[in-house]
Amino acid sequence: MKNFSFANRIQNINKMKSQEFDLIIIGGGINGAGVARDASARGMKVALIEARDFASGTSSKSSKLIHGGIRYLENMEFKLVFEALNERTRLFDMAPHLVHPLRFMIPLYEESRVGMFKMGLGMWLYDALSLFQTPEIHERLNAEESMDRMPALRHQQLLGSYIYSDAYMDDDRLVHETLRSANENGALCANYVKATGVQFGSDGKIESVLCEDQHSQEKFAIKGRHIISSVGPWTDSLGEKIFKDWKNILRPTKGIHLTLPKHRLPLSSAVVMAAEKSDRIVFGIPRHEMIIIGTTDTDFKDAPENVSATPEDVKYLLSVTDYYFPGANLTAHDIIASYAGVRPLVNDGSSSEGKTSREHTIIHDDRGVTFVAGGKYTTYRLMCEQTVDAALQSFSFEERVAWSKSDTTKPLNAYTSVDAFLQAKVQADVWSQETGRPYEEMRLLAERYGMEGEEILNKYSSDMTYWQLEAAQAIDSTMCLHMRDFYARRVPLFLADRNHGVKYLEEIGQVFQDKLGWSDSRLKDEKHMLTEYMAHELEWKKHV
Repeated sequence: MKNFSFANRIQNINKMKSQEFDLIIIGGGINGAGVARDASARGMKVALIEARDFASGTSSKSSKLIHGGIRYLENMEFKLVFEALNERTRLFDMAPHLVHPLRFMIPLYEESRVGMFKMGLGMWLYDALSLFQTPEIHERLNAEESMDRMPALRHQQLLGSYIYSDAYMDDDRLVHETLRSANENGALCANYVKATGVQFGSDGKIESVLCEDQHSQEKFAIKGRHIISSVGPWTDSLGEKIFKDWKNILRPTKGIHLTLPKHRLPLSSAVVMAAEKSDRIVFGIPRHEMIIIGTTDTDFKDAPENVSATPEDVKYLLSVTDYYFPGANLTAHDIIASYAGVRPLVNDGSSSEGKTSREHTIIHDDRGVTFVAGGKYTTYRLMCEQTVDAALQSFSFEERVAWSKSDTTKPLNAYTSVDAFLQAKVQADVWSQETGRPYEEMRLLAERYGMEGEEILNKYSSDMTYWQLEAAQAIDSTMCLHMRDFYARRVPLFLADRNHGVKYLEEIGQVFQDKLGWSDSRLKDEKHMLTEYMAHELEWKKHV
């Protein structure tokens, strides 16, 4: 694939200054990335800008699940669940290195809001809405069978459980891979470029977006025929910046997650924990490198960039987990890390945060902008296709016909098609023998990159450590500009490593310094930025 690096960023910004685009996309999360991929695949000329790092907002702060949303059946949102389950099937083929099947257990107790019979009906409906294209059909277990399957589970008053299939994923890397695919199609993307305003033409339509490079502080304008707003929880803020008559549409809610070492909560599958007196659901999710516990769902009024976990959030998640797994005796000291994000839910007047729909909204304004907000991560591809279709209303009949066909169901990366991914896992042993590197590292490389792992090994020095290879790949192929962004959104070091990967700081820093031409002073500043980021995310630990 083409490079998608610091050097490409500079080239892309220079082109943005001098060219006119069919679409200018503001926002580099999953929706912006998906729109860029979809539109560029249709043949449109596309520019995308992101004020911070790609995926630095909600798109890296999810539960990291690709799922239909079992609880949305209770809200009668059958269309949403149907779309999500069908998109789940597509994503297994589009990105098998990022989206992995996972079994989920729903334990039911005498005091649970939903009994075994009603939950059984829901399970059959869930499988049916997937058109039975599920990795495995659901199972019904009695209390004894449930304890055999999940010995750490609370056994008092247990009625039984259901086991069903969904998937876990790497949310931030799915954004990067989608952007790389858009880059392959010719879309021009740049992070750390902030939209500061717009310019209107004499016809009352937007003709350009005013920008500021957050690195050089240079101000410039990008000319475009239509704007897409895909800024998630910043939608109302951007809407007010563009239009004086903007009416707020969001009900932002905060969600926080905790990460634990796998040995502290031995889960045989993911587990769905329903807080008994509310409509929230808390997941326990085993991944290859950690356990994730989450999420909370509370209204959030502050600026999205200020979101963080509080001691109360942490205590709530621990209390729910303790109810289901009392023998684990989890405390705040067991927690490796936490992360917090803001969901850009569209305000539908619901009585609670949990009841607010996860359906997306697309608003097309004839003054030259289309807004997309809300929605589930799982349905991003379909949502982005619909967003581009809506934007096409602003173009001529001939252009609408030429750009009418969307083709975004093929693999994001040819190196990680289903066949290539399976081949890479077989090749890991060969790579180990040829390079002398540990098999465990080569297996990890294959699982994260498919057959691109072979390209990575050929491209970079054999003297590099595993994490140096990861750093070099991130810089050259995901436009990673800061060490903070690498630790937070390219690899699981901050979330999964007990010491947050600090022991690799020097070797990783060396790669960044060499590749980006940093001075010793700049490297020191970057390390400081990283430690500040970690301190901010874990501020709650000082108060528990």
